Amino acid sequence: MPDEPYEPERAIAGTGMGGQMDLAASEAVTLEKMPRGPDGTERPAGRPRSLWSDAWHDLRRNPVFILSGLVILFLVVISLWPSLIASGNPLQCDLAKAQEGSQAGHPFGFNGQGCDVYTRTVYGARTSVAVGVCATLGVAVLGSVLGGLAGFFGGVWDALLSRVTDVFFAIPVVLGGLVLLSVVTSNSIWPVIGFMVLLGWPQISRIARGSVITAKQNDYVQAARALGASNSRMLLRHIAPNAVAPVIVVATIALGTYIALEATLSYLGVGLKPPSVSWGIDISAASPYIRNAPHALLWPSGALALTVLAFIMLGDAVRDALDPKLR
Repeated sequence: MPDEPYEPERAIAGTGMGGQMDLAASEAVTLEKMPRGPDGTERPAGRPRSLWSDAWHDLRRNPVFILSGLVILFLVVISLWPSLIASGNPLQCDLAKAQEGSQAGHPFGFNGQGCDVYTRTVYGARTSVAVGVCATLGVAVLGSVLGGLAGFFGGVWDALLSRVTDVFFAIPVVLGGLVLLSVVTSNSIWPVIGFMVLLGWPQISRIARGSVITAKQNDYVQAARALGASNSRMLLRHIAPNAVAPVIVVATIALGTYIALEATLSYLGVGLKPPSVSWGIDISAASPYIRNAPHALLWPSGALALTVLAFIMLGDAVRDALDPKLR
């Protein structure tokens, strides 16, 4: 007589006491796996979190991210509305008060030209943050587009971009600034931003190129290609969202570097020029009076160092949150 086919339902929910015990045990395991809400009731399992939601979940619990974010938020606010904490005019100077120390209403004292150091330090944040943000956006967009296209299509375009980036990497940044910006007579921030974009995009392009090459080899991209997806759809829908994380990390760290570069070029006299208000200009003007009026050098230098440190710390926190290998 042939054996009866095995029926899982019948084996679990048998008519005997053993079957009832097996069914109760099965239901208990199922109930243990079901998530429960605060009131103890069962809740359906939620969707798995994406890379970005996991990163935000980690960032909210990272004290380095919170501290650097608060500092950057404060800098952005005073850059947009410096009159909130500084009521004076940064261009108004009184030579009779040159190199004087802290006074009532002037907590940072005066520089060598009799200008209020506190007011100029606050208004200098606007220039530095504007230059850093605009240069970073320009570098990120140009480098991501060129590097992403080279990594996706490869071939002659990839080889040509690699040789061009090698040429730009061979140019010292400060020396290039001295040569290119020395012929510029404009007091605007745009020549400085254009110079930073010109020499900064190769780094982002190489990061974007490598990230795109890695992303396009994934199975979901190959499946989209097999289903007839166009190149633009694969780039924008499948590759770009999964290749942009390294670009964001490098761009965030580079933002602080561009702020320091603007101050360096302004200190050397080829960046922003008076009557523009910049931390680099104030540091350069206060250097000859470092013995008689060190406060005029201390405050803009401290503001510059704190700003650069805040952006570097923010970039490190974002990198740790977006890098799966560090989890």
